[in-house]
Amino acid sequence: MTSQRYPWHASTWQRLQQSRARRHHALLLRGKQGIAKLEFANTLAQSLLCQSPADDGYACGHCVSCSWFVQNSHPDYRLLTPEQEDAAEPAAASKKPARKSTQISVAQIRELAGFLELSSHQNDGLRIVVIHPADALNQTSANALLKMLEEPPADVIFILVTSHPQRLLPTIMSRCQQLEMPAPSEAETLAWLEQQGIKDAQYWLAYSGGSPLSAAEAAAGSDKMQLVPARLALGQKLDPFGSASEFAALGMEEATTALQKWLYDLVAVSLGAVPRYHVRDSAALQALGKSVDLSALLTFQRQVDEARRSASHPLNNELQLEHLLLQYSKLFSG
Repeated sequence: MTSQRYPWHASTWQRLQQSRARRHHALLLRGKQGIAKLEFANTLAQSLLCQSPADDGYACGHCVSCSWFVQNSHPDYRLLTPEQEDAAEPAAASKKPARKSTQISVAQIRELAGFLELSSHQNDGLRIVVIHPADALNQTSANALLKMLEEPPADVIFILVTSHPQRLLPTIMSRCQQLEMPAPSEAETLAWLEQQGIKDAQYWLAYSGGSPLSAAEAAAGSDKMQLVPARLALGQKLDPFGSASEFAALGMEEATTALQKWLYDLVAVSLGAVPRYHVRDSAALQALGKSVDLSALLTFQRQVDEARRSASHPLNNELQLEHLLLQYSKLFSG
């Protein structure tokens, strides 16, 4: 694990360093999705564990502690994510696809008890717990964490990360120092994307809803992502059965999200607005908007929203996509 710095984090980092002497035992990082909040949390964790931090507060990158951190083996650091729950489960004998966990379980929180009872592996050192996303805590695990926050062990810092603070227990939020992380400006984001060698950065930024990390990820898989609007632009002429396997290759979550974005823009142009996500596909959307049944489109949009909510379930994704794409092709006349 390597810590990364992003230009839009600079002011937040400086503000946090100024209050370092008044360090709280629990920090809640909140802000828009896709602005590298987890990366900021890990950069902070490494700096707090570092034996020789620089004058600006960043980790030195050379000490034993930094070496442990980069190798994902720091004994004083724990990261809790929903994925860990499924990873701990034995492989099923059946061929059913595993369902990705969406929650941080109470078992994961209780396992922290042993870690919190230990002393640091460094003299006068800290122990760090990062929870991402904190809104993945369910009612039981949230209450278990709350007990730890109410009676925090000495020299332990909790860093909670969320894009949806409204989903957290108010009592958890009240026991954290809350740090609002601003989203970068469009100019700042475009400059960063271009530094990463992203071509057509403006398009991918619009497609990703203004999220710099999502834009970089989408651009990296641009060949697959470009396939979605190319197929959907065919409208009535779309081959649902041939396209379903191509969409399934993206993964059900990504495929339904891509379909949601296209439908959002199709509704927008049908109502006389401009596309939000597919800014360079305006002509194709305008053409489809002239032949689409708007009422049926709005009904279909709700069906896709439901499919997106159940995207992590172990269903036959290709069959489900065939059904959705067949319905989509029937929205158009002539």
